[in-house]
Amino acid sequence: MSDMRIGGLASGMDIDGIVKDLMNAEKQPLNKMEQDKEWLTWQRDSYRDVNKQLKELDDMAFNMKLQSTFNSKTATSSSSAVSATANSSAGNGDYTLSVEQLATAAYNYSEEKITKDGSSLDPNASLSSQQNSFNNGLTLDGTFSITTYNEDGSKNTKAFEVTGDKSLNDVLSEISKSDLGVRAFYDKSADKVMLERTVTGNFNQDDHEFLGAEIGFDGSASFLSTTLGIKNGDNSSGSWKLNEKGGQDAKFTYNNGLEISSKTNNYTLNGVNFTFNEVTDGNVKVNVTNNVEDAFDKIVKFVDKYNQIIEDLNGKVQEKKNRDYPPLTAEQKEDMEEKEIELWEEQAKSGMLRNDAAVSGALSKMRENWYTPVQADGAFSMLSQIGITSSSNYRDGGKLMVDEDDLKNALRSDSESVYQLFSGTEENPGIARRLETTIDSTVKSIEQKAGKATTLDNNFLLGRQIEDLDDEMDSFQDRLNQIEDRYWREFTAMEKAISQMNSQSAFIMQNFG
Repeated sequence: MSDMRIGGLASGMDIDGIVKDLMNAEKQPLNKMEQDKEWLTWQRDSYRDVNKQLKELDDMAFNMKLQSTFNSKTATSSSSAVSATANSSAGNGDYTLSVEQLATAAYNYSEEKITKDGSSLDPNASLSSQQNSFNNGLTLDGTFSITTYNEDGSKNTKAFEVTGDKSLNDVLSEISKSDLGVRAFYDKSADKVMLERTVTGNFNQDDHEFLGAEIGFDGSASFLSTTLGIKNGDNSSGSWKLNEKGGQDAKFTYNNGLEISSKTNNYTLNGVNFTFNEVTDGNVKVNVTNNVEDAFDKIVKFVDKYNQIIEDLNGKVQEKKNRDYPPLTAEQKEDMEEKEIELWEEQAKSGMLRNDAAVSGALSKMRENWYTPVQADGAFSMLSQIGITSSSNYRDGGKLMVDEDDLKNALRSDSESVYQLFSGTEENPGIARRLETTIDSTVKSIEQKAGKATTLDNNFLLGRQIEDLDDEMDSFQDRLNQIEDRYWREFTAMEKAISQMNSQSAFIMQNFG
């Protein structure tokens, strides 16, 4: 097909317009195929949207199988000195304890200011540029090492090099970033360096120094002990005052008799995690009860999600197709405003899943999942026993209604049985397990028809239909090109014949005029 054609010079006819009108008639089957492809694409996306909703419900159904969903606990302390949280395994009742000692982290810091009077230290400047600023001088080109202890008493030792091109913050940063578990920093206001463990507790089983700064290493430990004034070791002679303080474990007494220690200020006992904020003045009582509000909210959210989904899916399978609004072709969209296209397609997309067997079957099966009695070990076998019933309005399509008082009473009196009602077992599945099975089979069925976003088109039904339409449209377009070329050849032949006739007529008129 030629891109540049000029007709009508001899005949005076609008050949281009005539060919376009003829081709518009010829293109009607292609327009129909384009509309069919658009419809299949919308239908595919609509199916995938159903699967997306079902998978969201499936995720919530999984949580409804967990005991922690129904048996969550609330822990209330009688004093701010001790706070507590409880997991689902915690036993209800009162827990009495007193805290005699908090866990602390070991530390050491400079005995005196490290800068000379009248001098100022820039911790980010190189050490060599500030050699005269240090109160007790500066020794460079050496190493020092620091040792910390693990819970089992074993040691971690690391050596650090001091060079003139490094700043004080460079050296302290290397200590902090090492795996020793030590935080090192310089405070300009106090003009001292602090070393402290990042964990609490007493890890030094042999009563050695807490950090074990082995000052004798490689002959230049004077940077740590002299320049920074951080000392440790045997002080039995009283030759120096030690600022070193070893870490200590938390100590508390449970139920006025059981003495317990902890490396941290947290300790878990029978599913209750205690946090020690202060040493207590006498006993503190922590009361653990079922968290009815939390379990109630999770069940209501699950029911609301189910109601939302069945309302949407019922609408899709009952929605009538609006045949007055077929999908728009690309050419039709060119002549319309964006808002007009949006409104048109809103009508055109109606009825895509009308009476769909997979979706209708899923709705029916899910209703059955909710209403069929559960053969569980608990006291409840029906939803109605815990205050969840079906709507009496048939137009609601099986929506569930929740009686707040009945559900909370069930959770308060026997949360384990409510859990069994939703979870059940593999042999006798509860409501949540049933829904998972129904959703899984429905999703697989829909994926066979509409695939997933990552699925190749030739691996699902609608994708293969779309590919077939693409091939058919390509073939038909080739045929249209041939038809248009034929029209132009015919009109061109007519133009040539008229031109010859005009020439002959002019010749005759000239000779016989």
